[in-house]
Amino acid sequence: MPTRLYYVQYRNNDFDTHVHQVDLHARLLAYASDPIHGFIEDMNRIGRGDDVAMMVFTEFGRRVPENASGGTDHGTATPVYVIGNKVKGGQYGKPVSLTELDDGNLIYTTDYRQVYASMIGEWMGVDASTVLKGNFKPLGLFG
Repeated sequence: MPTRLYYVQYRNNDFDTHVHQVDLHARLLAYASDPIHGFIEDMNRIGRGDDVAMMVFTEFGRRVPENASGGTDHGTATPVYVIGNKVKGGQYGKPVSLTELDDGNLIYTTDYRQVYASMIGEWMGVDASTVLKGNFKPLGLFG
């Protein structure tokens, strides 16, 4: 690939909020977003902000209904965040319904491979179909 690719695993499983989710969520989001914000600020400060794109995701989503412990259980759909100076901000894809569910699970409206196709093809300049072993329409994330 003509670009460097870094994968950083966030090793804090406190996000697996099966219990007391309301109490934990704001603190956990700040715990994750503050260093991301700091990194982007640092890249801008050293003049490399336009050279960086970040994708934040998890390997599973959450179910909509609250469980008996005040949390939510593992589910299907989850948001993916793409962050960077060159990212055309906004929500991509149709918003998921919180009421039309599949056995308590969100029904995803955007295939995650479309996000990958955007990152691979639009950002890295590589043929996404070769990497993904199929054709997935990029979302037009970068301007």
